[in-house]
Amino acid sequence: MYVGATAICGACTGDDAFACPYLWLMPHSHPPGLPTREQILDFITKSDTPAGKREIARAFGLKGNEKITLKALLKDMADEGLIDSAPGRAFHKMGGVPKVTVLRITDVTPEGTPLAVPEVWHADIPPPQIRVKEARGKKGGPALGPGDRILARTEEAGRGYIAHPMKRLARGEELMLGVIHREGDRLWLKPVDKREKRDTLISDAGDAQVGDLVLAEKAGRPPRITARVTERLGDPFAPRSFSLVAIHKFGIPDIFPESVLEEAELVPRLDLGAIDEKGGREDLRHLPIVAIDPADARDHDDAIWAAPDGDPANKGGFVAVVAIADVAYYVRPGSALDREAKKRGNSVYFPDRVVPMLPEALSADICSLKEGVDRAALVCHLVIKPDGTLARWRFTRAVVRIAANIAYEDAQAAIDGTLDHPLTDSALKPLWDCWKALAQARDAREPLDLDLPERRVVLDEKGRILSVAPRERLDAHRLVEDYMIAANVAAAKALEAKKRPVMYRDHEPPSREKLVALKDYLETFDIAFALGQVVQPSTFNQILAKVTDDTIRPQIMEQVLRSQTQAYYAPANTGHFGLSLGSYAHFTSPIRRYSDLLVHRSLIGAYDLECGKPKLNGPGRSGDIPAATALTGEEAEHMPAIGELISRAERRAMEAERETVDRYVAAYLSTKVGELLETRITGVQSFGFFATVEGLGGDGLVPVSTLGAERFRYDEKARALEGEESGDRYVPGQRISLRLVEANPVTGSLRFELEEGASHLPMRRSGGKDRKIMGRRGRPTNIRHNGRRR
Repeated sequence: MYVGATAICGACTGDDAFACPYLWLMPHSHPPGLPTREQILDFITKSDTPAGKREIARAFGLKGNEKITLKALLKDMADEGLIDSAPGRAFHKMGGVPKVTVLRITDVTPEGTPLAVPEVWHADIPPPQIRVKEARGKKGGPALGPGDRILARTEEAGRGYIAHPMKRLARGEELMLGVIHREGDRLWLKPVDKREKRDTLISDAGDAQVGDLVLAEKAGRPPRITARVTERLGDPFAPRSFSLVAIHKFGIPDIFPESVLEEAELVPRLDLGAIDEKGGREDLRHLPIVAIDPADARDHDDAIWAAPDGDPANKGGFVAVVAIADVAYYVRPGSALDREAKKRGNSVYFPDRVVPMLPEALSADICSLKEGVDRAALVCHLVIKPDGTLARWRFTRAVVRIAANIAYEDAQAAIDGTLDHPLTDSALKPLWDCWKALAQARDAREPLDLDLPERRVVLDEKGRILSVAPRERLDAHRLVEDYMIAANVAAAKALEAKKRPVMYRDHEPPSREKLVALKDYLETFDIAFALGQVVQPSTFNQILAKVTDDTIRPQIMEQVLRSQTQAYYAPANTGHFGLSLGSYAHFTSPIRRYSDLLVHRSLIGAYDLECGKPKLNGPGRSGDIPAATALTGEEAEHMPAIGELISRAERRAMEAERETVDRYVAAYLSTKVGELLETRITGVQSFGFFATVEGLGGDGLVPVSTLGAERFRYDEKARALEGEESGDRYVPGQRISLRLVEANPVTGSLRFELEEGASHLPMRRSGGKDRKIMGRRGRPTNIRHNGRRR
């Protein structure tokens, strides 16, 4: 007997209570008219619409006290783990999926079908992977990709589920990222996104404390929205935590699934295969091939070698080898590693960490071209004419043994004669000689030449900021870049010649709208720009060559950059405008870019470079590893969808990296609040102007309301603010001393004011020209619009 049992059905009394049919621990009879557990589960499972208590009662004709009894039964079934409730009080079988629910896209199949999991899942078993039937909205919106959220209607299909999207939800529509702070006796969530100005009242903080960085979900309905903390991420000001903000904000996958890690432990034991000239790997271990990379690099994708060409037909020319890590040998189509790499799209590089595309066992070890060890490589052999153009090329699979991993600075110092390096004569000088020819070809091609500095954040061993400064650009950087471009061009043209699929790196010319805006801007500097001409990269270079004033050159360079389109990946070739190339693909970084891995696979198929069945050195079953390393027909068919997916991943990474550097800059400057800093105006709007700290970066706003009491007109064509009485003028590129008022490391935002302070000018005389309107709180306010009061 179950001691402590009580009557919950309303029909059982006395001793009968211990045999109540809702006490599932004992055999029982069942009150007439009330559905059994099996009947309820069957109804919930087969119902075409969400099944709540009302729908169940209606289906079984229950009334009055029977509905009360049903409510108790459903509660017990939930406690017993038989059913679960979805938002809206609908029920579903435990371990099942609600009929209508929010799903989060986790992956996309090679055919372009999104795979999703329920955003909320309480069962002990892992959530099911659901195939989303429609990848695009009715209006032809962008394809769904990892991190996207949808409201969907679900249905069982065989042993799985299919989802039919009802509505696409914004990524941040339900989840918020912020820092907890207290005002009085209430806790508030301050958002980390500097575009979000309002704090949100916290209804449930869980175990999070004031000052913690947290993830929270929205609760309630407008206008009474509150935040319920779902995950505590820790101290936002702790060393190496700024990247965590971006990782969670942008939904960057940073934890590898167990299946991927298991496979990553297995594939490094793959035998490299035969090393011979007949169907095996080419042996290039005798060449002094070097990898020139950043000093702190861990994943070495590429290495290079060059020498004068001994062929009399190419007198004065060169032969070169660009050896790239043979990632395709280890990451095979359809494997767990491949699926995860495609979902990530690329590695993401933060100042305090790297979120790799591949597990560290591959990215930093077996695939990385390390000094003194044998490594598998896919090699581009180039024959270069004296003028730097490519005469011919071929691709092989090879074994290489890198002679040295050399930092950019050390390679440059060796060439400059300030560092004694053992490979200077045998490896570095021939590379520089060949590069002079490649540089000559680049200059003749006239690619877009924008020399904009990149910021470098230097941390100590504990993750604390030591410095933030522009990254020095050396000839060594340009040398490696030109070798990589040559190999990328060769890869694209080789696949075109063999009529094989290519994942191109496309960069289209600027749109007419952007060219018109640039023309208007250049006119303010008396620089002519004709719209009727055929625009080439050299067109912009000629504009920049006319600018001799170093004070305005950076701002014009930035405006030229903003007029360009964004590069992307696609199997259709539109050329690369910025590089002035007709065919271009990414081949040289398969450790950190999925696009390059696809190009490798296509080259393997085009040149018949399969290495035979996989063999393992040591324990493990080689049968667990897919045999093929070449591009599959399925992959080729779905190249457009894959291209869109990895292009979005690249944009996501760029935004996350940029915001993280902004946070580090703000943290670095937070100790200088109140000080005067040398800045340069980067943009002007009707509401104020933005300025960046010279040599550091970071954008801060100077609100127009702090410029003084006079009226400032906004000249949209010149993008300038000008005081009507003082004639003070603020234009992009202008250097100005500003006082730092605020530096927020959590949001990465800065705020400045003029050296004289916020109210340095006398009050404007009343001319009766301004009209006042009522603000949101009933207070009169003057509204500025394009420099005019409205």
